[in-house]
Amino acid sequence: MKKWIVGLLTIMLPFTVMAAGGNVHLDSANNDLTDKASLQRGAKTFMSYCAACHSTQYQRYQRVATDLGIPDDLMMENLVFDPNAKIGDLMTNAIPAEDAGKWFGTPPPDLTLVARVRGVDWLYTYLRSFYADPSRPFGVNNTTFPNVGMPHVLEGLQGIPEPVFETTTVDGEEHKVVTGTKIVKMGELTTEEYDNTVRDLVNFLEYSGDPVKLERHALGWWVMAFLVIFTIVVVLLKKEYWRDVH
Repeated sequence: MKKWIVGLLTIMLPFTVMAAGGNVHLDSANNDLTDKASLQRGAKTFMSYCAACHSTQYQRYQRVATDLGIPDDLMMENLVFDPNAKIGDLMTNAIPAEDAGKWFGTPPPDLTLVARVRGVDWLYTYLRSFYADPSRPFGVNNTTFPNVGMPHVLEGLQGIPEPVFETTTVDGEEHKVVTGTKIVKMGELTTEEYDNTVRDLVNFLEYSGDPVKLERHALGWWVMAFLVIFTIVVVLLKKEYWRDVH
């Protein structure tokens, strides 16, 4: 009996952890994996702003280029910044894990599966929720991921977000709570343009986590159709075999 209880708790633990972090409002990313232009823009943003620290080491440059409709030479010329990399290489970064651990406190995680682990809506909201916080090591915090240990690498695009506070009273004491952000100094992009850039980036990360998702879904419809037709044939065959018996 104890083994059954332990097994049940083991199965339920991941869902409990996920539920514990589910009290943050998430904006809908509205991704479209069929939009290759969006995926190409997302790949460009990732390689330009994220790949210096984060790898997607379970992908290869050539596979990404093929799936996204990018010629190999353009991929190497515009999206691969490692002069020693080859088109068939895995998409690793150049920072040794030991050095990254010293600089950031912990090595930046690989992002190949981050969209599957966190969810696309969480990523979309997270990348739009940074705000200035001088008390933090990199001068920023995040309403979706409090006490975040990552700098706001897209600040040049978004601008400088400032926190919006709301005062609440707990046990007779007033506390300031960050409820949102506002841009006080615009970056290179407008708010709408920045949201679209983040959406493209999240779209690319969703593709990275499951490159064959569209093919798998399309194949699934054919499998369901086959099962329906096969079931009808089996039922008719059963009736034919048992007709004389009944």
